[in-house]
Amino acid sequence: MDHVAIMKKSWGLLPKILSGEKTIESRWYQTKRPPWGKISAGDTVYFKNSGEPVTVKSQISQVLTFENLTPDKIKNILEEYGKEDGIEPEKIPFANFSEESTSN
Repeated sequence: MDHVAIMKKSWGLLPKILSGEKTIESRWYQTKRPPWGKISAGDTVYFKNSGEPVTVKSQISQVLTFENLTPDKIKNILEEYGKEDGIEPEKIPFANFSEESTSN
């Protein structure tokens, strides 16, 4: 199956995909909506900046899904996969937050 991923040009992610710095694409939604449950290993994703033509083609090697996210779970996911998703460590949200700090 083919998919199109539309990116904001200001994010500067297409060059990171082309250079191999960004090897993971993530979608963060509060509700399950496509591509949730519609994307599989072997599918093709075409990437483009909004308002521009498709410039990058990639084949999916693996799909990971996460549910019932909490701030701690999100932090752990981003710490594990953030670099490969093109997120610099210092820009990871919740870097100084944990659920324990809010339970007191």
